[in-house]
This record gives sequence, C-alpha cells and structure tokens, in this order.
Amino acid sequence: MFHSPFSKSLTALAIASALNISPALAEDGHGDVFSRIATFPVFLNTAIDQPTVAEIVAASEDGNILVYTDSKGGNIGFVDIADPAHPQPLGTVAVGGEPTSVAIVGNYALVAVNTSPSFVAPSGKLLVVNIATHSIVSTIDLGGQPDAVAISPDRRYAAVVIENQRDEELGDGAPPQTPAGYLTIVDLVGGPGGWTTRKVNLTGLPGMLYAADPEPEYVAINHNNVAVVTLQENNHIALVNLATGKVVDHFSAGTVNLDRIDTNENDLIELNSSLTSVPREPDGVTWISNSEFATADEGDLNGGSRGFTIYDTSGTVRYAAGNSVEHTIVRHGHYPEDRSENKGNEPENVAAARYGKDNLLFVGSERASVVLVYQMMNPLKPKLLQVLPSAVKPEGLLTIPQRKLLVVASEEDARDDKIRAALTIYRQGAQATYPTVISKNRAGGTPIPWGALSGLAADPQKKRTVYAIHDSFYDKSRIFVMDAHNEPAVIRKEIVLHDAMGKLAAVQASMVNGDGTVHLDPEGIAVSDDGGFWIVSEGGGTVGDAQRPFETLNLLLKIGKDGVIERVVTLPAAVNARQVRFGFEGVTSVGTGQNEVIYVAFQREWAGDPKGKVRIGRYTTATGAWNFYYYPLDLPASANGGWVGLSELTAVGDDEFIVVERDDQSGADAVIKRIYKFSVANLNPMVDEGGIPGFPVVSKHLVHDLMPDLKATGGQVLEKIEGLTVLHNGDVLVVNDNDGVKDSNGETRLLRLEKLLGDHNGHDEGH
Repeated sequence: MFHSPFSKSLTALAIASALNISPALAEDGHGDVFSRIATFPVFLNTAIDQPTVAEIVAASEDGNILVYTDSKGGNIGFVDIADPAHPQPLGTVAVGGEPTSVAIVGNYALVAVNTSPSFVAPSGKLLVVNIATHSIVSTIDLGGQPDAVAISPDRRYAAVVIENQRDEELGDGAPPQTPAGYLTIVDLVGGPGGWTTRKVNLTGLPGMLYAADPEPEYVAINHNNVAVVTLQENNHIALVNLATGKVVDHFSAGTVNLDRIDTNENDLIELNSSLTSVPREPDGVTWISNSEFATADEGDLNGGSRGFTIYDTSGTVRYAAGNSVEHTIVRHGHYPEDRSENKGNEPENVAAARYGKDNLLFVGSERASVVLVYQMMNPLKPKLLQVLPSAVKPEGLLTIPQRKLLVVASEEDARDDKIRAALTIYRQGAQATYPTVISKNRAGGTPIPWGALSGLAADPQKKRTVYAIHDSFYDKSRIFVMDAHNEPAVIRKEIVLHDAMGKLAAVQASMVNGDGTVHLDPEGIAVSDDGGFWIVSEGGGTVGDAQRPFETLNLLLKIGKDGVIERVVTLPAAVNARQVRFGFEGVTSVGTGQNEVIYVAFQREWAGDPKGKVRIGRYTTATGAWNFYYYPLDLPASANGGWVGLSELTAVGDDEFIVVERDDQSGADAVIKRIYKFSVANLNPMVDEGGIPGFPVVSKHLVHDLMPDLKATGGQVLEKIEGLTVLHNGDVLVVNDNDGVKDSNGETRLLRLEKLLGDHNGHDEGH
C-alpha cells in the first residue's frame, strides 16, 4: 500500500527537470546514491528518560562496531552494525570526564577526554579502550583540554588537538585567553603502554589574528603524514609534519563575499541580503587528496561563510561554495530562518572518501540537520549528488566505504522537545528516499523558500496539482502550488495572501502587515468550487488562562485564485467563549455554488466539551450558520504521556470524510499516527447555544495506520503529521509539518499511500 522509495535516476531527472539543470548523477554511471536505512537513538544504550548525546563517531577497522562520544553522559557508547539496517546496543563505558572525540587504531578506541576544572586550568587525557572487552588499557595525560583526535592512514601517529577553549562569558568572549592551545602527536609504536607524546607549539604563527592563542579546533591526516589543523577563531590553517613535529606551512583561511542570502530574522526566508569580507573560521577539515583538503566554514567568533572551501597545501583556494549550500538547503525546506542573523545553516563538519569509482565529499550542516553529498570528479567544481536528512544537529561524519556505509552522529537531545540524539546510518546503492519535496527557482534565480507545511488539497481539475500551506512559523502567509505527479514533488509557484479588500483588517487587524500581506496561522486548505480556496487559521490563546492569553480568533477564510482574501468567517460568540489554543486544524468543502458547505476539524477539546470528544464544525455558506458534531478521539497510548488530536479533514464523498488523528509524540514515544474515516449521514449537527454541548457523535473506523510507513523511512518517527489529500487516482498524500526547522531536524515526508481509498471521484472536496 505504502509507496515512498523512488529510483536514483528518477530522483536526478525530476530534480534536474524542476531546476532546469543537468542531472545530479554522473552520466557515466558514477554517483550511486545513499539512502537512510536506520537510525539508532543513543538512549538505547542507557535509558529512554536519560539525556544523552552522540557527537563524534568512529568504527572498528572491520566496520562492524561503532564507538561514539556522549559528553552529556560522560560515556563512550558501542553499537553493533554487523547488520547496519538493524543496529544493536552494546553498552557504554564511563570515561571520567567529557569525551570530545574518538578514533580507532587496531583493536583500540582512542578517546579524548576533557577533565578541565575551569577555563584557566585546562586538563585532559587520552584513554585507550579495548573495543572487544570495553576495558581501559592505558591513559595518556594530554596536559590540556582536547577537542579532536585523528589517526594517520598508516596507523603510525595519532594527532590530538588541544584547544584550551576560550571562555565566551569572559569580557566579550574574544581571544587571546590563556593558556594557549597546541597539537599533541602520539607515536603509536609498540603496545599502548609504550606510546609516547610530542607537543607542537602553534603560537606566534605570522598572520594569525591572536598569535598567543591559536584555538585549534579540528585535525585530519593525509597519506604523507601531514596533519591539517584548523585554528577556528584565528581564521587560520596550519600544516604539521607528524614525523618531525614541525609546522611546515600555515595561511589564513581567507574571507568571502556572499550575496542573495538571508541575514534578517523576521519570520521570512528572504534571499536578498549580502555580506562582505566574511572570515570563514573553519571547523571540520578533511583531506580530499594528499595535496587538497576541504573545510566546513562554520564560523564561531566573527565569521561563518555558510559553505565549504577546498584548498591546496599552498593555501590557494581551489573551490568556494559561496551561497550554493544555503540555496540547496532552502530548496529542500531545511533552512533555519531563526539562525539568519547568526551563521545561517552553519556547516559543522566535512568528510571525504572513495566509494567504488567515486571520490565523494560529505558536508554536514549543524542547523539545517542535513548532509550534502558531492561528487569530486573534478575538485575544482564539486557536483551536488544529494541531500540526506539526519537527526538534529549533526556533528560527526563517519565514512565506511568498504561497506558502502555513511554514519552521522547528531548531538541534540531533549525528550520534552521531541528530539533525541542519534546515529543515522545510510547505505550507498539503496534506492533514494529523500527529498520528497523540493522547490523551483523564482524568476530571480533563487529557490522558492518553504517549510512548515500544515495542509494539503488536490486540485479537482488539474491532476498533477496539489496545493499546500505553511503555518504561522513564517510571515506573509502563502499557498504553494505543487506538482505532485513525480517524486520528489516540486513546488513551482507561490500565491501570497493579501488583504486588498480589507476583509481581514475588519475582523483581526493585528494579522495584517503594513504592505497588506497577512500573518495567519493556516492549518488547513480546501479548493472551492470557483477555483479559489478555503483556509482555516488557528486562533491563539486559551480563555481564562493567563499563561496563554487570548490573542487571535479561529478564522475561516475564502481566498481568491490570486490570493486576495474575499471573505472572513468567525465562529459564533458562544463558541469563541470556549476557545482553547488547539483550534482549527483541517477544512474541506462539499457541494457547489449556493449549496457549498464547509467542514472544519478542531484539534482538541474546547472548554465544556466532553473529554476525548472534539468538534467537527459545519458551516453553511448560504446562511452563515454553524453547527457541530463530535468526533471521538483515541486515548493517549505513549509511555511519555501527551495528548491526541486531529490534524486534517478531507471529504471523500457520500457524506464521508477522512481525518488524520495523531499524538504529540515522536521517535520511540510515538504511537498514534492514523487515518480514520467517518460519516455524517443521518446525523443532525447542532448549534452551540452556550450550555453543555450535546452534539451527535460520529462513528469512525480505521483506514490506515501510518506508523509502519513512518518507521519505513529509516528515521525517527515524525511528530506532526498535518496534511492529507486524495489524488484523482485514489492515492492519498500525507505530509508532516517540519516546524520551520526550529527544534526539529527539518525533515519533510510527503508519503504517497497508493489506492488507499480505491477508485476515487477525482478530488478531495467532493464537488
């Protein structure tokens, strides 16, 4: 029944067609794509209610065991991926401090551990842990706070970055701050008990911004045993010969000029700003060859170019990503608008490896929670292959090319916010399953920004066209026109809503912007018989609750084809007096002309409603009358508690409707993500006259459980399943709200449920 995967060729061709570019896959057959096959929430190694993180991850030399750092728990964790689609927990080892990095050599995991009591008295150690027995076999004092560790390809050296990081609360947080950081070389000769260390001084390098305070951040080693070290706050890069322990070259990371990016946090993604002479301030670094390396230009103190850079060993920039990473992320619905005034998507780390015939570069974006995959057929011009969704805040990137695997460690963990830290596993050669929605370019050449999709409606006349809306996360409410014929679906147009007739201003002036655009909270959309739209906007606040002040009404709006608001409908005063912030969530239309009737779904019970009963409102357009039914909700079934409510409503003919009913849980806590059908035939809806409601209760039956479909994506179960529509051929489309990438991994899943309702009458409004 469920259909989501699509072939790599279809993915490339669909995206290329949408964007008017060459296919992202190489024509010579190179470029097998990756697909997420499993996600391992790291609480599986501890307990579901224990906060954990996964920051850096390494693999045993056979690629069967993962070792990750958990700084929040003070542990390293082990995971069995002999069957990578079904990772298994192997437990944890306490390290007596904050683990910051891990690397593997032979049978041992080398774990960098921060034991600093303060910024001015940094300390740390390198633990040598037997992977098979989980025992600590050796401890090496590092003399300072370590931040990254790398192993040379010949296993002769380990290089440990001793950052001795700055105190961001001291003064203005800027360097120099003592003591200075440095690089430690570990000579891996003989057994771990005989390993020795050498210190490489990085202070006083000409051209550094803070010569007394290097602030080294990340390290990688090439086949010539040359370590490249990023000195992030200094916007500098050093090359160290590990055999001699000498700095053999160093240079500025340089600056970039950026245009057509968003630097204004105003609840809009506006690619109309520029930045001049932005220091790159690189974080992660990886060798592409013995003479070229790439950096993730995250920024930290004053910089952040929102992309990545490729250098040669002389310091010459061979490639700079410019605004391309930002634009790619916007196109895929992952742009973190609330980070626009900071560093945008913030590339955090990079990794490179050869997979079969392909040299690939992986770029992890911390704030967008994606990994961009590039083919390096020509290092001067990396070719974007695909974008992969991760868990929230990807930090560590691990390539396992001998097994065609990629593993990403993500560090954000907050169960109350529906976020769990995880290891995400991808396999090359599997069918691509992401993205499911992308956008075309606007006339000016920048991608149509989108996110937080909260409702869907199929066009009753145009078989390929589906309309979508976004909720109040973004200003200037708009309707997206989407071609859903192919996968991924393509947003090809946007219709900005406008109060040109003053209809909204007369009812809720606070929702109208100075230019006449509007800031609604659209949660449902339906196509009207005249080709326009009906949209429901959820109200804000709960009557009588000082913690959630009553701010805006729940509104039903008639919208013209051009986006002009033609009619604004409010609920009767007696109903408004019961408002709870969980209001209008879905809308659908039946009938034509003067006989058009609008049905709306409320998400949860309002004041005075029986527990577990939510309203289905019926609005008669000819008379303006509101009447109501009750819909019976399932009881919450999650171990984490929470609530259950409605998210969407769609007419399917003969007085029948389908709804999305869901809990407010995600990941392992999610239980209820369901599609139900109910009928209002032979039921007489009632007016709310302000007493104890006694509306007729509809009977429902389960049509489809979405949990298997959501688990089949290889990720953590998404919380907000909010959009639902029926296509001409009977397929049902379902989409989640990605919360505008705030406290979310930004993933949007447009699920296609084939022939779920059998042969259909052609559209979801029942006209």
